[in-house]
Amino acid sequence: MINNIMKKILITGGAGFIGVNLAKNILGEKDNFVVIYDNLSRKGVENNLNWILSFNFPNLKFIKGDIRDYKKLKNTVKNFDEVYHLAAQVAVTSSVENPIDDFEINALGTLYLLEAIRKNSPDAVVIFSSTNKVYGELLNLKLKEGKKRYYLIKSKEGIDENQNLDFHSPYGCSKGTADQYIRDYYRIYGLKTVVFRQSCILGQQQYGNEDQGWVAHFIIKAIEGEKINIYGDGKQVRDILEVDDLISAYKIAVKNIKKTKGEIYNIGGGKENTFSLIELIEYLEKVLKRKITYDFYNWRPGDQKIFISNNKKFMEETGWRIKINKFEGVNRLIKWVEKNRELIKKVREKK
Repeated sequence: MINNIMKKILITGGAGFIGVNLAKNILGEKDNFVVIYDNLSRKGVENNLNWILSFNFPNLKFIKGDIRDYKKLKNTVKNFDEVYHLAAQVAVTSSVENPIDDFEINALGTLYLLEAIRKNSPDAVVIFSSTNKVYGELLNLKLKEGKKRYYLIKSKEGIDENQNLDFHSPYGCSKGTADQYIRDYYRIYGLKTVVFRQSCILGQQQYGNEDQGWVAHFIIKAIEGEKINIYGDGKQVRDILEVDDLISAYKIAVKNIKKTKGEIYNIGGGKENTFSLIELIEYLEKVLKRKITYDFYNWRPGDQKIFISNNKKFMEETGWRIKINKFEGVNRLIKWVEKNRELIKKVREKK
């Protein structure tokens, strides 16, 4: 039941791994009512939904719905205080295979949601999960190639929000379109929107695969003793951020909405929390005490040789800090995968 003092919160794509972790965090506080809106189309999300429902939160409601269903969105999005827009098609490879679906989910679906919010929840704070892929391949960056990784010659603190947009892949185009619509609905209609261009996020309930969730995918493959496919030379570098730190960023942005509304922030692990693909494999070999086999394949469209998020803007404006370093984040995920091997196996076997 919703009472008048409760905050009403919507999480689109709320059965994804970020969504269920966010819902659990929010529902751990008093006076929050959460609605998860998800079409359950991705592998593993039904398991995630069952996981969050197993806590028997009285203030949690699930609505099965598609972000492309404008009529259902209009009927759902009424009088919310906060909206976390996580629903998306999340894989570059899938966007190349089916760019129309990718556009309809990421771009058109976001526009439908914004219109529903504008008409039925105009005072809501809107947090959008964007991506570093809006910056494209970053061919303008000067790099140094080392034995196991690439290094930035300039911009050693990482990539900031002044980096030019360059939508290299249908996924980059669709997320970039959504990214700009979210911002423009602040400028044109006054919606209280915040965009987070996220680096690699990891955490429990993440059923990583070759297309998305690379750290989880590598961990699952390593634990199961399976060969890993590396696209590119394995020296490409990514910063990683544990999901609990991302959630704290979301919540701090909401708390400081007078300052953060209309803003775009790069968010990730930053320069202190990076791995190349080869470095992560070597770390997993050390922790798991086993040899990991891997093969190399051609680079994929728009793949960046390096992305490190410069978090300075968000940190300075809000005081947010990372609490979970890359090793603790990976170790947490290893423990979750080891504990849930049978469940993960069943998810992977689904067609």
